Amino acid sequence: MNEPSEVRVRFAPSPTGFFHIGSARTALFNWLYARHTGGKFVLRIEDTDTARNTPEALAALLEGMRWLGLDWDEGPEKGGDYGPYFQSERQDIYAEYLQKLLDADRAYEKDGAVYFKLLGERYVEFDKYKDAEIEKVRTEPITVKDAIRGDVTRNVETDFVIRRSNGDYGFHFVNVVDDIAMNITHVIRGEDHLSNTARHVEIYQALGATPPVFAHIPLILKVDGKGKMSKRDEGSLIEEYVKRSFIPEAVRNFLCLLGWNPKDGQEVMPIAEIIERFDFDGIQKEGARFDEKKLAFINTEYLRALPVETFCWLAAPILTEAGVIDEHTQEDYLHAILAISQEKARDFEGLPELVGPLFKEDFTIDPEAHKRVFKKGEPLARLAELIPALEGVDPWDEQTIDNHILSLAEKMDQRKFDYFPIARLAISGQAGGPDLLALLRALGKDRALMRMRRFAEREAES
Repeated sequence: MNEPSEVRVRFAPSPTGFFHIGSARTALFNWLYARHTGGKFVLRIEDTDTARNTPEALAALLEGMRWLGLDWDEGPEKGGDYGPYFQSERQDIYAEYLQKLLDADRAYEKDGAVYFKLLGERYVEFDKYKDAEIEKVRTEPITVKDAIRGDVTRNVETDFVIRRSNGDYGFHFVNVVDDIAMNITHVIRGEDHLSNTARHVEIYQALGATPPVFAHIPLILKVDGKGKMSKRDEGSLIEEYVKRSFIPEAVRNFLCLLGWNPKDGQEVMPIAEIIERFDFDGIQKEGARFDEKKLAFINTEYLRALPVETFCWLAAPILTEAGVIDEHTQEDYLHAILAISQEKARDFEGLPELVGPLFKEDFTIDPEAHKRVFKKGEPLARLAELIPALEGVDPWDEQTIDNHILSLAEKMDQRKFDYFPIARLAISGQAGGPDLLALLRALGKDRALMRMRRFAEREAES
């Protein structure tokens, strides 16, 4: 093949219905390297498993990649000069390359299957696991020059199937053929594929092709660091984060840190900076532990950094679905409440609980908050003093409200903040939330005072 003048990497998933976080991270690292080098990111679909590969599964995969912002330069929906980009449509290409191996006496047929033929001295050895004698080959050791792990030497000891008796081509064969035919220059994949690489190099050499640069990235380990993360583990599927309204840029940022380290301890970074800094020398060799607390932290950082208009736009459908707001909710009020709540929100998933009481007059008083507020002092007395003091506030803004509360506290020989806990509990039923003065301003004078009076009446009756 002609030496390409640019970096060409590929992501070659099997669409089986789920977009696993390990697959997403592999796609991301390929995408990052392509963008870092100004190369091409190719999406190639390994869809030969007709029993498991469905149009719905493919759609879920593509949607997951789009959600993460991983745009591909060639592949499904994009086309390109090296298609088809579905393995199921490349059978003629595989047949052509298989014939090359047969013609070169590097493949042979046996019991209906076609085997790749290794070069070297052949001998027979008893395999206790298979309880049979098998033919082995003393081959020259294969040294894979891995961009992350350095030189890795392996031996391939037995011929292996490259086309099964049912006519299906084997993974090792089609993987290499596709990479040759598509001019792939760098193969960035999981560490679990490292054991396959010697076989792949054998096929490259037999076909007279130069192997690409290999870079085997570390496995993603479970939360406890014990064992590889699987599709059955909580938090392992990208669709979970879509359903939980995580910010896709935050999930992508987190995935960048699963095995790559910018070396200065920085974690939350814009994608442009990550692209600029990303390279193989920053990728670690040891397994990358999935840290759900770090993911939650990064998601919160991204959420709080959103422009308030974007935050409101993303929050509205979530609050609607949760029944917090409806078509009668005033847009100005919604914007005012969300604007002061953004800095307190941890995620969109918990936003309905955080702001729900601010949109309903029949909100529930948090019993723990109630217990805490009434634990000391005379909160009802403070509330009785505060209500008439706030009735005279005009204009209803934070500074004027604060001045009136301060004047009241001085008059009653109290501290200003003695009035804050009971005021917050009365207007929201909670002990925490947005800044109290901002909350009072956003609620509006009439609504805030009405809530305080109603709370005082209920407490007096209880």
